[in-house]
Amino acid sequence: MIQASNITLRLGKRALFEDVNIKFTEGNCYGLIGANGAGKSTFLKILSGQLEPTKGDVIITKGQRLSFLQQDHFKYDAYDVLHTVIMGNMRLYEISKEKDEIYAKEDFTEEDGIKASELEAEFANLNGWEAESDAAILLNGLGIDTNMHYNLMGDLNGGDKVKVLLAQALFGNPDILLLDEPTNHLDLEAIEWLEEFLINFENTVIVVSHDRYFLNKVCTQIADIDYAKIQLYAGNYDFWYESSQLMVKQMKEANKKKEERIKELQEFIQRFSANASKSKQATSRKRALEKIELDDIRPSSRKYPYIDFRPSREIGNEVLTVTKLSKSIDGVKIFDDVSFIIGREDKVALVGGNTLANTVLFKILSGEMEPDSGEIKWGVTTTKAYFPKDNTELFKGEENIVDFLMPFSSEKDVTYVRGFMGRMLFAGEEGSKKVNVLSGGERVRVMLSKMMLMGANVLIMDEPTNHLDMESITALNNGMIKFPGAALFTSQDHQFIQTIANRIIEILPGGLIDKVSTYDEYLESDVMAKKRQEFKINSEEED
Repeated sequence: MIQASNITLRLGKRALFEDVNIKFTEGNCYGLIGANGAGKSTFLKILSGQLEPTKGDVIITKGQRLSFLQQDHFKYDAYDVLHTVIMGNMRLYEISKEKDEIYAKEDFTEEDGIKASELEAEFANLNGWEAESDAAILLNGLGIDTNMHYNLMGDLNGGDKVKVLLAQALFGNPDILLLDEPTNHLDLEAIEWLEEFLINFENTVIVVSHDRYFLNKVCTQIADIDYAKIQLYAGNYDFWYESSQLMVKQMKEANKKKEERIKELQEFIQRFSANASKSKQATSRKRALEKIELDDIRPSSRKYPYIDFRPSREIGNEVLTVTKLSKSIDGVKIFDDVSFIIGREDKVALVGGNTLANTVLFKILSGEMEPDSGEIKWGVTTTKAYFPKDNTELFKGEENIVDFLMPFSSEKDVTYVRGFMGRMLFAGEEGSKKVNVLSGGERVRVMLSKMMLMGANVLIMDEPTNHLDMESITALNNGMIKFPGAALFTSQDHQFIQTIANRIIEILPGGLIDKVSTYDEYLESDVMAKKRQEFKINSEEED
């Protein structure tokens, strides 16, 4: 059990948390949610002891071990992968080192023998003999191959480092597990593995995530941060959303009835207060009026951008034909003989672990890169808008947001563009921000604004949900569902794919899978699973 008692945190004059009291109990997985800036990550740091609150205490059941997902990706660069994971239980790691140092002594004394015996007992009690195999199981589950387990952390790429640090947090069955955005940089297979791990995890979990499907799958309770307070709701994310909306609706309906009653009483009092025969009734109604209190309904601090892709031109029947497309980079084959046809009603999700192939394909389709061979034919009525995975180069200029977007607007009017920016949460002076100082989430909102202003009837989007908060993801999700044109996109957000795509394409080393279905149907298909396995086997045989 971990408990926050009267936690207050002040940042200058602003109170991020004010007298927060909440208890997290064993056997539950809590999803910690809230608007951007509400303090989700900060609250996890307070619970983990990384940050001291202005007032209040964090109480942990005596003897329980707390583990959290490290955010410093360079902290363990000098250590190998396997031992980095074992450091998730630092006491076990220290015992192992101390034992080795004692046994390495040339002048091994009786005192050393006693100390070694004590360490061996504690080592066994902490399941030390299974530590390396347990760490390897976690790493393999998250997609870190066995041949990488003794590589230095400093030699890994960013995505693999995240997986190792996640394995470190999960290692050794901690009593309390704190996870801040654990699905970031994970492929869909690793996310699915993590979901199953947490579903079967019997201790306390508190997780921050923007992945709605993930929260729905693993959470038993939702802790909602709003207006410096935290409110607990039983159930998963969807249940919280429905409950919170229902609660506000019921309060509004109750207030409406109270307002009608207030109006009736006021009219009666005004009409009969001077009438001697009705004076007692008027006085009685005055007392009743004084007792009626309207519920204080504070609007949520959450803000949803308005995302609506409206094509300037209706799309025709012929959209895109790709024939025998191949591409290699630095002598490495990215994909070979890729062919498919996109129709006017297709919303295609490119899925699978080969994210480089998806990105390269999108760059070729958008005209940013040339294929080695093959042909791309766009329909004569198509107009394209492209969202790249890496937008760094686009935001190096000194212009402000309005000037950045003006060339893409058919209405060459600053007032129009500023009004548009207000709907995308860049109200007032926010629109005057220079683009080179924008945060990741702000850049994405600017990119989406650009695509909306362009009025394209084909959207090509490579990981558009990265860096967005839950509210912006929901708005983008709804905008993509309503979009009347064709779309090709990638995402690591399961719900985003499931609710938008009507067709799934997966590029594998040995071929391409193309199936008209929802994402869930695709994952559950035995035929597709066998085909994926065949492609992998064929590819291995070719190697």
